Amino acid sequence: MTALHARLPPWSGEPAVLRKGDPAASLPVLPEALSYLADGDVVRVVPQAGEIAVLYRRASPHNAMLLTERCNSRCVMCSQPPKEADDGHLVDVWLRAIPLMAPSTQVLGITGGEPTLLGDRFLELLCACRMHLPATALHVLSNGRSFHSLSQTRAVAAVEHPALTFGIPLYSDLAWRHDFVVQAEGAFDQTVRGIVNLERCGVRVEVRVVIHRETVGRLPDLARFIARNLPFVEHVALMGLELMGFARPNLEALWVEPVSYQAELRAAVNELRYARMNVSIYNHPLCVLDRRLWPFARRSISDWKNDYLPVCHTCGVKDRCGGFFASSKLRYPSGISPVPSGL
Repeated sequence: MTALHARLPPWSGEPAVLRKGDPAASLPVLPEALSYLADGDVVRVVPQAGEIAVLYRRASPHNAMLLTERCNSRCVMCSQPPKEADDGHLVDVWLRAIPLMAPSTQVLGITGGEPTLLGDRFLELLCACRMHLPATALHVLSNGRSFHSLSQTRAVAAVEHPALTFGIPLYSDLAWRHDFVVQAEGAFDQTVRGIVNLERCGVRVEVRVVIHRETVGRLPDLARFIARNLPFVEHVALMGLELMGFARPNLEALWVEPVSYQAELRAAVNELRYARMNVSIYNHPLCVLDRRLWPFARRSISDWKNDYLPVCHTCGVKDRCGGFFASSKLRYPSGISPVPSGL
């Protein structure tokens, strides 16, 4: 493979785009670890610190922009624990990177922390995406609490992005249990009001449920609550636990074997399906799922943190299976076994 090179100008704070080309004596060669980069990929180079950060890969379907690490919740299983540091510079980085991204990009994620805490700066970034990437769908991960304010919801709707969806977690039909999971009193009421306000303002919503010991027992009840009270949401994602961040120290309190909750998962899927709602199962290998749930399972794990076990290489459905998070090595689910071909 031809080496990738970048001419490093005097630092201006601008992102840099690396392109394939012939080596030149004055150009530094990228390390082998970054040999996967290709034309159209966007990186940020900080010469003084000797750092290169990959911001965007043109060929990947899993690009996402981390806007802030600040958050007003502290979910017990949060994969990216919040920090209070001033990281407002991150928005500036992305505002410079967005015009460099391919207009053909199908979807772009926005994540945090809690992106809506940025206020007007969040709106500025949405506007930049609408201007430079008008055909790109935006999927924003948010706890939805800011949208209990109808004025803030209207401000987001006023951007008039044609393909904007907020992925918002709801962990129980019981307010106190949801509040416990997110470690924030009153969060359930704010979140539900936020989801309703987004619908009132014409902004799409996906509800996300992470399955662990604190949520699995009432999973069918939560599905029924969503079907009865939030039937307008675009999609419901029932998600396996990612063993990162707070999930690691809380592992013993949170871990539940997927094979043990198949009845609850199947009941939840049926509640939503009978209500004619779109439902998917994320972050579960097929071999631990009830086979009746396979049509709802998705390959949801981002390519850069997706992994498979050696036993998976002989599996007849590997090409349809989402595999594992790379972090799953801390504890793999029981029941992992190759599935015969033809099933």
